[in-house]
Amino acid sequence: MPLWADHGDAATFVDEVVALADWCGGRSHMMDPPPDIPEGIYIPTLEGEMRADPGDWIIKGVQGEFYPCKPDIFDATYEAAD
Repeated sequence: MPLWADHGDAATFVDEVVALADWCGGRSHMMDPPPDIPEGIYIPTLEGEMRADPGDWIIKGVQGEFYPCKPDIFDATYEAAD
C-alpha cells in the first residue's frame, strides 16, 4: 500500500508532496513509484541524490542546498527558538 494512503485526503497530500518536491528542487515518487525505486522525495544534494521519506525534515543549508533529515537526528541537533 502506498505510504500516502494513510494520510486522509490523498489528493491534498499528493499536492503538498509535489509542492515540497518543487520547493527543494527534487522529484516525487509518492504516487506510482517504479518497482525498483522506494516511495519518497528525491533531493539533489551536494553529496548526490538523497531520499526524504514521509516524516523526514527537509532542511536548507547555508549555501541554499537542501537535505533530508531524519526526525531523531533533527531533534538531537536543533532546538526550538524563542
